[in-house]
Amino acid sequence: MVRRHELMDAQWRKIEPLLPGNGKPGGQWTDHRRVINGVLFRARTGVPWPDLPERYGPWQTVYERHRRWSGDGTWKAILQELQIEADAGDPDGTLARQAERREWAVNIDSTSCRAHQHAAGAPRRPPADHPQKGAGRVRKQMGEALGRSRGGLTSKVHLLSDDRARPLHWLTSPGQRGDSPMFAPVLDGLRIRRRGAGRPRSRPDRVRGDKAYSSRDNRAYLRRRGIKATIAQPDDQRAHRMRRGQAGGRPPAFDKAQYRRRNAVERCVNKWKQFRAVATRYDKRDYIFNGTLTVTAIVIWLRDTVQEPSETA
Repeated sequence: MVRRHELMDAQWRKIEPLLPGNGKPGGQWTDHRRVINGVLFRARTGVPWPDLPERYGPWQTVYERHRRWSGDGTWKAILQELQIEADAGDPDGTLARQAERREWAVNIDSTSCRAHQHAAGAPRRPPADHPQKGAGRVRKQMGEALGRSRGGLTSKVHLLSDDRARPLHWLTSPGQRGDSPMFAPVLDGLRIRRRGAGRPRSRPDRVRGDKAYSSRDNRAYLRRRGIKATIAQPDDQRAHRMRRGQAGGRPPAFDKAQYRRRNAVERCVNKWKQFRAVATRYDKRDYIFNGTLTVTAIVIWLRDTVQEPSETA
């Protein structure tokens, strides 16, 4: 019997071939489904790992596998495979439908996640198997993506979504980090791999964003890459341009009809925050929190692309 928050049979069949150890002899990986359902139960309810129901097995096994797959990229590889299938022409895929419209548009926004007191206190020196050990200067500056803002200790998720409110790519940062400085890094990380040969799709036709992303540098970045911008302009920037007269230049192009479709990223955030371990961060390490974000993103994609056959069919 499939319980609440657990994978349906069709959803499990979708991801089962993508899991490590599939088809290999030995019994150490035979409980994948039970462990994944335990990870999803914790993500949905936000309970501490030791409080997982006994039906999911030892909580140490569930936590350790989630930690391992968050670090080695297993969760990320499953999500990428779902995106590849949509881009390859899955009739239920957003990217395929966008290709029919001859325009691939993405929506950008950010959301703050309040950090629980248990999320603080991670050792300053990361463990040997930390996936960001020895990473670049930008990631080192981010640390464990925890910072102080008006809401207290928070993390911020900067994300891109498609028009069906599904997460495509995101970065985490401390809660006080501004939205505009993360605009280019988030877009630079967008990679939708292709089935077979060919470079990943990394340059959308259009980017939609709210007033927080309206800056001269961001608009110049989009022009250099040949990407259309649908970004609202705040009142102070508009007034400053008008005060300069002809020296202020022309106002940036703005399509109200396109901007209305930006609500897809807000709906994506609403879907994400149905999971309490996303709405409130409980993970000390940033890479484990990103693993929680990824496994919940997988669920969002599965719910959109996989339909369980009805009993009457």
